[in-house]
Amino acid sequence: MAELGTRLKEARLSKGYSLDDLQEITKIQKRYLIGIEEGNYSIMPGSFYVRAFIKQYADAVGLDAEEILETYKNELPGTPNNQVSQSMTNSPSRRKVSKGPSTRMMEAMPKIIVGLFIIVIIVVIWVLMQNRNSAGPNDTDGTNPSEMQYDTNIKPIDTEKEKEKEQKKAQTNDKQNSTDSKDSEKPDEKQTDEAKQSISAGAIEADGATTSYTLTGTDTFKIRIEVSGPTFIGIRNQQQQEVLPDTRVYNAGEVVEFDATSQNYARIRLGDSSQAKVYINDEPLTYAQQIVTQNIVINFNKE
Repeated sequence: MAELGTRLKEARLSKGYSLDDLQEITKIQKRYLIGIEEGNYSIMPGSFYVRAFIKQYADAVGLDAEEILETYKNELPGTPNNQVSQSMTNSPSRRKVSKGPSTRMMEAMPKIIVGLFIIVIIVVIWVLMQNRNSAGPNDTDGTNPSEMQYDTNIKPIDTEKEKEKEQKKAQTNDKQNSTDSKDSEKPDEKQTDEAKQSISAGAIEADGATTSYTLTGTDTFKIRIEVSGPTFIGIRNQQQQEVLPDTRVYNAGEVVEFDATSQNYARIRLGDSSQAKVYINDEPLTYAQQIVTQNIVINFNKE
């Protein structure tokens, strides 16, 4: 074994490197490293690679490469200075030993922080959306929430539907005019009925969304609701069964009429009470509380 190869091998062993470790560090094939240690330069890909490989080997094991090349220059094959310089410039640079876990963790830390920041933003947006959804009207008596959903941006776009609405409105006006005409023909009877009918002041129940009224002094119980904007309307009996044939969201200009004379109880559900005016036997009902979604219970004591 050549003196140069012996010195390089001893330096490698003192570092605790195997030939495989040195191959990983320098990226020089193992067989070339063995050739350097044994002084067998004939297996090298070219004479100008010999000095380049020896320099990388020396640097990897902590030796002064220039001093090694100068000391053992007689053992090395002759190579033109420019070739040596070119090979030194173009040869792959020595890579450091793979980084430890702590270094990799430090490099990954910015990515982890960015990921956590994104997660926090998503959570905050989700919480805000949940809070906004929970701020809407709630059905506190167990009514299906879908009953209260309505679109405040509903706009008429169908000409035929507009015509139907106009016809219904005209029919309602005709009915109202007819009623007024009949009332005018019998002023004494109307005044008598108005004098007898009485609706109590509303009593707010414990759930905070229901107001109870008592209707007395009459033998009829008719409900009329005039709609000025989108609102859900439903009417239930004392057994909490829907008695209004068309329970849904009504739009501006529509009128709901229901004869509850056969009932002694009626619960009117308004999705948006500001968009609906309730009449009991043509007498307007004054809301006891100004909340958006509310239940209006009428207890009918028939004469």
